[in-house]
Amino acid sequence: MSATTAFLTDSTLCIGCKACEVACKEWNNLGDDGLAWTGFSYDNTAELGHSTWRHVKFVEHPPEIGHGGNSPEVSSWTFSSDVCKHCEEAGCLEACPTGSIVRTEFGGVYVQPDICNGCSYCVVACPFGVVQRNKEDGRAFKCTFCYDRQKAGLTPACAHACPTESIKFGEIEQLRAEAERRLAKLKESGMNDAVLYDPKETSVRGTHAFFLTRGDPRQYNLPLKPEVPTIYTKQGWKSAAIGAGVLAAATMLAFIAGDNR
Repeated sequence: MSATTAFLTDSTLCIGCKACEVACKEWNNLGDDGLAWTGFSYDNTAELGHSTWRHVKFVEHPPEIGHGGNSPEVSSWTFSSDVCKHCEEAGCLEACPTGSIVRTEFGGVYVQPDICNGCSYCVVACPFGVVQRNKEDGRAFKCTFCYDRQKAGLTPACAHACPTESIKFGEIEQLRAEAERRLAKLKESGMNDAVLYDPKETSVRGTHAFFLTRGDPRQYNLPLKPEVPTIYTKQGWKSAAIGAGVLAAATMLAFIAGDNR
C-alpha cells in the first residue's frame, strides 16, 4: 500500500533561486513562459500556469529603519515556492466531466492529458487559480505531483533540486508534525508573524501541499478561506426548486382564473 505524501514548503528557508522551477520544467519538458518584465519585484515568471507548475513568488516589503534583512521582527524580503495544493476535496476533480482528473494512490490530484477535452470546468473550479488551459492545444495542465517519479520511488524534482530544503517531501502526517515543530521554533526565534497554511477547516479539508510563511498568506497566493465550489450546489438547487415551484403555482392560478372567466 502506497503512503499518502505531501509537500511542506517553508518560505523562511527559500532563497529565491528558482531551482525548483527549473527542475520542474526540465523533468516535465515544459516550455518557457516568455520571461516578460512584470514589475513585481524581480519575479518575471509571475504565476503558476499550464507550463509553470512551480513558481517562486517574490514578496518585497518596504524597509524599516533599524531592521536589516535578517531581523526576526520585520521581514524585508521573502520568497515562497507555490504549487498545486492537491486538495483533499479537490474542486477540479469534482468538476471534471470526462474522468480526466483522478486521485492517485499517493494522494495527489492528477490530470490525464489524453482524456482531457478542454472544457475548462477544472479551471474555474480551482479555489487557488492553479489549473490553466493551454490555448495551443486546448487541454488543462497543472503539477502532476511528479507521479512518474513517485511510482519509481523517487522524490519530486522540485524537492530534489531545492538547495536549502525549503521544499520538503514525505508522508503527510509526519510533515504536518514537522511543520508544527518548525513553526514553534520560528516563534521562539522572534518571528511572531510566522503562520502555517493548511486550510483543514474549510471545504477543501486540507491540502497535500502546505506552507510556512511570514505575514498575511494572501501575499503568497494563499486565500484565507478557499472553498470548493460544489458546496454551493445544494443552495443552488434549493433556489431553483423554489423558483420552479413559484412558476408552477403562478401557472396554475392563471389557468384557474381563465376558467372562472
